[in-house]
Amino acid sequence: MSFDYKRLIKFELNISEQEKKYRVMGGAVLILISIFTAKIILLIVGMGLVATGYSGWCPVYSGMNKNTHDTGHTPTAH
Repeated sequence: MSFDYKRLIKFELNISEQEKKYRVMGGAVLILISIFTAKIILLIVGMGLVATGYSGWCPVYSGMNKNTHDTGHTPTAH
C-alpha cells in the first residue's frame, strides 16, 4: 500500500453517508468524554472525527487512494 502526498491535499468526497454518521457520533462522544476527563487528546481526535464526518472528506483516505463515497450498496449477510 502506498501513500500519495499529492492526493492528500486534493479535496474530493471520499466518505460514505453511513461512515459520516459514525464519525460524527463517535467524535461527539469523544468530545463529551474529553470534557469530563480533561484529556486534550480525546478532544483533538473527536474534533477531527466530527470535521471529517461533516465535510465528507478524509485526508488520510485521499493519501491512501481509498474511497467509500460511491460504493452504491450496503453489504448484506448471506
